[in-house]
Amino acid sequence: MRLTRDQHFFGPGPKRILALDGGGVRGAISVAFLAEMERLLQRKYPDARLGDWFDLVGGTSTGAIIAGALALGASTQEIEEFYRQRARRVFRGSLSRIPGLRSRFDAAALTEEIRRVVGERTLDSPDLITGFALVAKRLDTGSPWIVSNNPRAPYWEAHAGRKRIGNREYRLSELIRASAAAPYFFDPEPISVHESQPTIPFVDGGVTPHNNPAFALFMMSHLRAYNICWPTGTEKLTIVSVGTGSYERSSLPASAPTNPLALAYDALTTLMDNTQSQVLTLMQWLGESLTPWRINREIGSLDGDSPPGGPMFRFVRYDVRLEAEWLKENFDRRLSPLEISRLRDMARPESIPLAYEIGLQAARKQVRPEHFGLPADR
Repeated sequence: MRLTRDQHFFGPGPKRILALDGGGVRGAISVAFLAEMERLLQRKYPDARLGDWFDLVGGTSTGAIIAGALALGASTQEIEEFYRQRARRVFRGSLSRIPGLRSRFDAAALTEEIRRVVGERTLDSPDLITGFALVAKRLDTGSPWIVSNNPRAPYWEAHAGRKRIGNREYRLSELIRASAAAPYFFDPEPISVHESQPTIPFVDGGVTPHNNPAFALFMMSHLRAYNICWPTGTEKLTIVSVGTGSYERSSLPASAPTNPLALAYDALTTLMDNTQSQVLTLMQWLGESLTPWRINREIGSLDGDSPPGGPMFRFVRYDVRLEAEWLKENFDRRLSPLEISRLRDMARPESIPLAYEIGLQAARKQVRPEHFGLPADR
């Protein structure tokens, strides 16, 4: 069932998008959901990988690492092993890295581990078996960069006389490292975008409105500017969005003392929460949501709500709630408040085995083959 990149992008038939959130080591939760999806896929197609089944796989930050591996044909077992074996080396602190003066972790280890997966391939590599996209942020202009291996994209080729480097020439390792360059945690990634200019620093796509990249990928698949132009409709387009664990943050008293660095970090992380909530609202409203998630107390899950023209796609959201009550109902053992607090930390690799097990148990309850185009279980 293996198709080429261009067959995925431009061939006929229903199309499927897989969108993967950012979230640091909590990406292990996403991998658990993907493992269950792969298991169901291989019941019908024994040798298939998720990169064969989905026509566009995209992610932000840790989601970009996973998406890149899937687009290169990796199995979910290989990706799980990457998280279990390599995360401790990437998220290793040092007394010499003073908070506020230096990033918390040495980016060299992250760069090395990404290169171990993608090598020296560029964005136009034929080893990418399907459509692939990621989200990063260009620091000098402050603009989100949603970069893909779409050969019809406006900046795919270099233009004669302008000396701008074409997207096809970018190294995968640099793009993925840029998407995962979370401020405070890792230094920016310098990327050459113009032959006559110095490198430009890029940071994590999670500090754009697209930490959940589902809406960005939908726009890429449909807007005329990108020259993909997939038709819409619940039988023509399916979008599967996979999270890394969410939770409602406890509010602090207005009079609570705040450290300026802690205040800046909290403002950034809550902004990411706000944009993720907005994306989930848009996707559940624009699409036929097969797995409605509660947005907030005011609007609920939007179940049964849709835009005037009807739903534009079939939408599926998989995620877990890293909250005591939800975990009590959905996980087979009781977790302490300390364990839950550690699970929420995006940079605590020792939590990966527990995060993966929580994701796997949730996946067995949430994932159904008909959600992403397979025949329903009888």
